[in-house]
Amino acid sequence: MKRTTWAILAALTVLWVGGAVAAENKVMRYVRVEHQGSKFYGLLEGETIHRLAGGLFDPPERTGTTVALSDVTLLPPAEPTKVLAVGLNFRSHAGDSGARQPELFAKLPSAMVGHDGLIHLPPGAGNPHYEGELVVVIGKRAKNVSVADAPNYVFGVTAGNDVSERGWQSSDLQWLRAKASDGFAPVGPAIATGLDYKDLMIETRLNGAVQQSESSKFLIHNVDEIVSFTSRNITLEPGDLIFCGTPGRTRPMKPGDVVEITIQGVGTLRNKVVAD
Repeated sequence: MKRTTWAILAALTVLWVGGAVAAENKVMRYVRVEHQGSKFYGLLEGETIHRLAGGLFDPPERTGTTVALSDVTLLPPAEPTKVLAVGLNFRSHAGDSGARQPELFAKLPSAMVGHDGLIHLPPGAGNPHYEGELVVVIGKRAKNVSVADAPNYVFGVTAGNDVSERGWQSSDLQWLRAKASDGFAPVGPAIATGLDYKDLMIETRLNGAVQQSESSKFLIHNVDEIVSFTSRNITLEPGDLIFCGTPGRTRPMKPGDVVEITIQGVGTLRNKVVAD
């Protein structure tokens, strides 16, 4: 190969690596924490949290104060007016029963717990399952949004566990108790912005053993389609969450179990199951 060809290849490699680094630098991880009686938002960089002057949707102005990740309690990273979810949105989970449009149901903000929060099983919850999911965080008020414009309304993504009591799903008139009991919506640990949410790996582990592992590129209805469809029916507000569906198979959880859900680029959400 001629020397000039090697030089061109080397230059392209430098540009590619530099572009990859630049793209990585655009990713920011927001956390909401409690520290010494104070609750605030911060930017997570490694094991250090940089305290922010404002809220989640304000310009990320650093105060100059930092705290160690190990010294804080991680809260649910958003404060939504509503928590929605899409069912049967991976063929590995739904088979051929996946719907032609997103099948929406409601969870509740009161069901949310953060990283290391406890999943309390209410009396009578005999068949509770984990469901590891990619969760969309809405960044601005959205009504009748097109699919093409939907990315402009997505602030970022986080990890979630759509805890589901299968017996109540079958027996109750609606899924509210099965999906929205206290502690049935763990989310966190951070909200990541700047990621390509169309192709992120979702992995769920039960007591350390991998149970679910699939990319968001296999969603039947992708994030942009979900946001657009939802906004045509329900006005979305900043901070609202949409669980996008779970892949593969799920299994029952019991008191003492630990569920970990890792979203590529976001981090790992960990929660222990306890009897209420």
